[in-house]
Amino acid sequence: MQLLLKLFLTFLKIGAFSFGGGYAMLPLIERELVTNNQWLNYKEFIDIIGISQMTPGPIAINSATFVGYKIAGVPGSISATLGVIIFSFILVSIASHYILKFKDSLILKSAFLGMRPALIGLIICAFISLAKQSYLDIKSIIIGAIITVLLFTNKVHPILIIVISGVLGIIFYSY
Repeated sequence: MQLLLKLFLTFLKIGAFSFGGGYAMLPLIERELVTNNQWLNYKEFIDIIGISQMTPGPIAINSATFVGYKIAGVPGSISATLGVIIFSFILVSIASHYILKFKDSLILKSAFLGMRPALIGLIICAFISLAKQSYLDIKSIIIGAIITVLLFTNKVHPILIIVISGVLGIIFYSY
């Protein structure tokens, strides 16, 4: 029971203090799961990010469900998932009323404009952290470069990017 509470509270913290979507949440998720609680190692963390991208739903919810299940089975999965969504659910329920009421407020608009650069900083931090663990050799750098070119030049759909990456991984690492 104590482990379920710890899972709930850890993911409640992630849900409560992570703004800007999944990529902006990655530094906090990494710190809580890999560093503070040591529920995952870096390889498992990166695998969760990959799995979360291939499955429907937000990264935070997918990672909460996966980690909860890994740590404490189905009850852990439920506890972690509830923890990560409950704060957002309550906040959005309350905030939506006031955001609509004050949508023309200069203070609200200014606050949102001020948050944008911070969110980009969080995403860049997550990128650098993941890159350090993912670009391990020249093959992974080549795959990353090919995918970057495809994304910036052809606007390839993310599902196709995942498939292409898998095929490149098979080609580069199977032989």
